[in-house]
Amino acid sequence: MNATKERIGADQLEELFDGATTVVAAKGKKVVAIHMAKDEDAMELLEAHALGPTGNLRAPTLRIGKRWLIGFNEDEYGKVIS
Repeated sequence: MNATKERIGADQLEELFDGATTVVAAKGKKVVAIHMAKDEDAMELLEAHALGPTGNLRAPTLRIGKRWLIGFNEDEYGKVIS
């Protein structure tokens, strides 16, 4: 998917993250881990942390299996890449 050509908004989050186990959203040094099956308010948390000020999915967004990383945090990327 090319995010510059296809925008992902709040109405598409549930379908996009269907099957995800964990979504880690980072803004600077602040990191929030959303456990999709365990957190009762997972979709509300996802919408709050995954969407930018324009209402579209934040970049970068990376999927590795059933785990997603949204935004950039060097420590979190290091955990999944190394």
